[in-house]
Formats: sequence, C-alpha cells, structure tokens
Amino acid sequence: MKQKKIVVTRNIPEEAMALLKEHGNVYVWDSVDNVIPYETLVEEIKDAAALYTIVGDRIDKNLLDHAPHLEVISTMAVGYDNIDVAEARRRGIPVGHTPGILTETTADLTFALLMATARRLVESSDYLRQGQWKSWSPMLLTGQDIYGATLGIIGMGRIGESVARRATGFDMKILYHNRSRRPEVEETLGAVYCSMEDLLKKSDFVVLLVPASSETRHLMGEAEFKQMKPSAVFINASRGSNVDEEALYNALRTGTIWGAGLDVFETEPVASDHPLLSLPNLVALPHIGSASIHTRIKMAVLAAQNLIAGLRKEPLPFEVKTK
Repeated sequence: MKQKKIVVTRNIPEEAMALLKEHGNVYVWDSVDNVIPYETLVEEIKDAAALYTIVGDRIDKNLLDHAPHLEVISTMAVGYDNIDVAEARRRGIPVGHTPGILTETTADLTFALLMATARRLVESSDYLRQGQWKSWSPMLLTGQDIYGATLGIIGMGRIGESVARRATGFDMKILYHNRSRRPEVEETLGAVYCSMEDLLKKSDFVVLLVPASSETRHLMGEAEFKQMKPSAVFINASRGSNVDEEALYNALRTGTIWGAGLDVFETEPVASDHPLLSLPNLVALPHIGSASIHTRIKMAVLAAQNLIAGLRKEPLPFEVKTK
C-alpha cells in the first residue's frame, strides 16, 4: 500500500521527524533558517495528504486550491494567523496547533525582555564591547526600576497570567485588561482589572500578550502610546500585527515613551534597515519567545501528533477552535 505524502516546511527536531516517517512518505524543505518558497510549497502540496507548517508559511486559499488530497494541517505554533482556518474548515481539513506547552518558556522570555529593556542590558553590553567604557560615572546607562513598579498586562491569557506570577516576585502592582475578567487571577495574584485607558496611564511597564486578529490589528497605535507615561516601557511578545510600528517608532524617537522591547514584528524576518532597529531605546529579538530546547522539541512532537491523528481520522489532540 502506497504511503501518504506528508509535507514538512522546515527541518524539525528528529524526535518529531521520526514519528512522521512512521506514518507517511515525508517531503521536507531541508533548511533550518530559510522559509520554503511559496511556489515550491504549491508544487509539493498537490499530492500531499498532510501539511506540517510553521509561522513563516502562508497557507491561504490559493495554496489549498492546489491541495485536493489534503486531510490535515498542523502548525508548530500556538498562533495560526498565517493559516486560512475558515477555508480549511470549509474543506473539512482540521488544523492543529500547540497551545499550553510553551506558556512558561514564553513568559520567561517576556519578563527577560522587560528586564533587558528597563536596565539597558543590550546597550550596555555593546557599550563595553565597543571600548566606550572609560570610567564609572554616576548616571552612566541608568535605566528604570522594576521592583515595586506597576505592570500593565494587555491580554490575561495563559502567558499573561504566568508573566503576572513572575511580577509578584518583584513586588509589582499588577493591572490587566482583558476581554473578560479573571477573578481567579485577581484573587491569587492580586491583579486589578481596569480599562485599557487606565492601564496605559498608570503602568510603568505595558506588556502586550493578545492573539492576532482583525480586532487586535494595530491595537497599540499613536493614541495609545500618547496615553502612556514618558518613563514607561512597552513590551510586545504577542504578534507584530498588533502594533502600529510607525507609531511606535515615533513614540520612541520623540520620547513619548522611554523604551520598548519587541520579540515580534509585522513582517518577519524584519529587514535590517527597519527604522525601529536604528533606535537605541529599543531592544529587538528574532521571535524567540518559545525558544528553549526542551519546549521547541515538545512543540515539534505535539505538532507531529496532531498531524498523525488527522491522518488516522481521529480527533486532533489540539485542534484550532474558532467561532
């Protein structure tokens, strides 16, 4: 019996690849760093039964039109805004993702990004390495205090709650804004629910952790940055499309806000000549929120398990559920 074809759009950990090879004939775009060309994916998907994808791939209606035999799509990610889920569902193709397992790792990175931005760690390291450190100086590379500051979290989901838990160790006052209140978080972590406007005005650190959607596109723009304190730090560890990058650039350049840390950008990979990257008060990372060895392997394996379940016509362990 001929094995079904599985298309894998990136070289993934061997633990996951071994599972896939047990259940089909695997085509893999054999690169660690480079995205599979869209035209190549269109060609390879024509006779495929399963697609294993990542956040950098565009899975749209046109691609699905070229995939008459496709039975399941599985992404090695929590977010799925790169996939036309509604179109896949219309065709009876389930879509799997990997929620939950990257929560703590991403919360670690988010808080690390907050600390690095507040204390100017990247700038200070560059200052030293470039031979600029001549002597100790009273106000040299001074940053913002974290201990006892007010943290505002926009999006109190799993990751937001985990970031708030870390903030309690720094005796931070925690404000949050969410689509719905989280009484259990208020009780256990002392978080205070408030309007978006109040959160922006009162917070020393604003952390954005909402999913990408049409409702959250450019949720943070010129008006929102103007409501923040001039001494405030903005952190985005969600999706790049949630921020108006031109508005953020202007806010940082003019001193409307003090600093920002980004793990995500609207277009990824971000161009090296992007205006934001020219600013000394921005810490920028290449979308490494879940990038611990342990977590990435778990994500890869879970994505493989989702895909295998789809080939077996079984319920996916973690299927994307949308209204």
